[in-house]
Amino acid sequence: MKVLSGIGSLPLEAGTRGSAVTIGKFDGVHAGHRAVIGRLNDIAEAQGLTAVIVTFDRHPLALLAPEKCPPFLISAEQKLRLLAETGVDATLVLEFTQELASLPPEVFVETVLVNGLHARHILVGEDFRFGANGAGDIALLTELGTRFGFVVDLIEDVKPDRVRRVSSTWIRELLASGDVRAAGELLGHTPTVRGEVVHGAARGRELGFPTANISEESEGLIPADGVYAGWLTDGATRYPAAISVGNNPTFHGVAQKQVEAYVLDREIDLYGHVVEVSFVDRIRGMVAFTGIDPLIVQMRADVDQIRTLLADSTMHSGQSGPPRA
Repeated sequence: MKVLSGIGSLPLEAGTRGSAVTIGKFDGVHAGHRAVIGRLNDIAEAQGLTAVIVTFDRHPLALLAPEKCPPFLISAEQKLRLLAETGVDATLVLEFTQELASLPPEVFVETVLVNGLHARHILVGEDFRFGANGAGDIALLTELGTRFGFVVDLIEDVKPDRVRRVSSTWIRELLASGDVRAAGELLGHTPTVRGEVVHGAARGRELGFPTANISEESEGLIPADGVYAGWLTDGATRYPAAISVGNNPTFHGVAQKQVEAYVLDREIDLYGHVVEVSFVDRIRGMVAFTGIDPLIVQMRADVDQIRTLLADSTMHSGQSGPPRA
């Protein structure tokens, strides 16, 4: 996938046939987004067009109303990696500045979509708005399509329960409650945090469960406090892991929302490595234990439960198991 940065990187070399384009924030690259992208790829292939995604370097509210801006499900880097997996030809990342936010809808379409991307087919969701103050809507986009020679396709919302559409808001709610399994179903991929492994207080090692402590400067939305079954991926190798999120109430002075991953059945040196921690299912909430001994007993029970859960998860997914170092 080719990545284009800003309007200055245009025009796109899309050949004489032009491009099929979809536009959005794509936070999470969830199932709703993937439905649109799947249709985009089908149209591009059928018509010999270049499949292009237009997205932004931040949520527009981060500039327009920071106090109302929701937390990001994924970082800009994570988003590009996930978009690359969808098979699109190119992604244009626009820096959401005041200048961009002030562009009238007609100017945005002519500058970016027509002259920049040579758009012949544009796919958008039902709530699509564009241009200064969100003045542009589906009706205006269709009108501009007649003027500039592109077709507008409206993609229906994905509603797994036939009631509520898949959205980043819904996924945030699920992560805030710790329901990572349901969040993963809506995302179409496992919720993941990416960050550098840093030195911690080494309490896990003292208890017999050495953990990889993820830097507070991690990427991805961290789920609710609790203990989770999941995976730690270091480079090309994925390890089954017991993951703790929270401040560990049995001890004092632990940072809020600390993510720690204990790799099952092996001890490896991960300090300084940038790893991904993926959350498959929540085992329990955080508990303040009366002492070290009952904590260790519970941790052993957690690990046994997590080992079984991950083995079942791998078997049902049809995978033969994680790659081994």
